[in-house]
Amino acid sequence: MTRFPIRAAALLALGVSAVALSACGHTIEQKAATGAIAGAVVAGPVGAAVGGAAGAAVGHIDKPH
Repeated sequence: MTRFPIRAAALLALGVSAVALSACGHTIEQKAATGAIAGAVVAGPVGAAVGGAAGAAVGHIDKPH
């Protein structure tokens, strides 16, 4: 039973750090890269994919129309 709360906390930390660090940078590529690095630090390859996607999403949202 103690494994589930630890995994939940790790996933929560991954999400928070990926979103926070994905806001760094000026271009979409920079935001995706910083999100991927943050995700990789927290959760390895899967975290890198999630962080990169979050960074790209934030980059597209911030993109001027």
